[in-house]
Amino acid sequence: MKTVAGIFASREAAARAIQRLRGIGVRDEAINVLAPGMSERDIEARVPTDHGEQPGMGTAIGAVAGAATGASIGLPIGAAIATFVIPGVGPIIAAGLLGAALFGAGGATVGHKLEDSLSTGVPRDELFIYEEALRRGRLVLIVEAETDEEADIVRATLDAAGAESVDAAREEWWVGLRDEEESAYRAAGRDFEADEPVYRRGFEAAMLPFVRGRGYDAALAELGPMYPEICQADAFRLGYERGQLYGTQLPEDEQRREDRAA
Repeated sequence: MKTVAGIFASREAAARAIQRLRGIGVRDEAINVLAPGMSERDIEARVPTDHGEQPGMGTAIGAVAGAATGASIGLPIGAAIATFVIPGVGPIIAAGLLGAALFGAGGATVGHKLEDSLSTGVPRDELFIYEEALRRGRLVLIVEAETDEEADIVRATLDAAGAESVDAAREEWWVGLRDEEESAYRAAGRDFEADEPVYRRGFEAAMLPFVRGRGYDAALAELGPMYPEICQADAFRLGYERGQLYGTQLPEDEQRREDRAA
């Protein structure tokens, strides 16, 4: 099983893509959606409550909002819907069995157990790109394909529907960070142009869900099998450390955004 992902700027664009996928014979069960959700503050603003409200009502309303989102983009009424809050990202809605499975209890991104058992072909180094897209208010369609040929057809269909590819989104994300990272690296007396590919791999490695919040030495045993030829390089280590710093700032940025919106 392979997966093909596309990133869309609006629910309307994602809905059109789903219709195209159905048109080429993709099963509803193979279509998964990750979408920005509503915060508790948004829910309270849209659905006023009184002081006698039962505990858990906000969660129930959030689930209804999630189901409405699934319906609005053309998913079947019975599609699996889950709502989560991801630190640094905010509330999200996951539709489809795979979409719901990618985020675990308490809003933590996919962990070791699921990563080790994923047979769906979701590349784990794409997960932070999904999160970045959600942080920017975009939607992610993840389609499960049985064969390489089917995956190619799905990819072409998503492209024709206006999807941004994960690779393009990854490049856009790095371009937004590159100047600051270059300045920091050069300030340490190092050659950024020569070391950028390895430095960037280290930075991206720090975005992997199962090493977030962990120092380089603590994560090295797990990074080694993934980056055997470069994980010991100084450029990789420095990139990893900067990536960890970037990761710790994301929840603070999200809180500032919520405070400004209040």
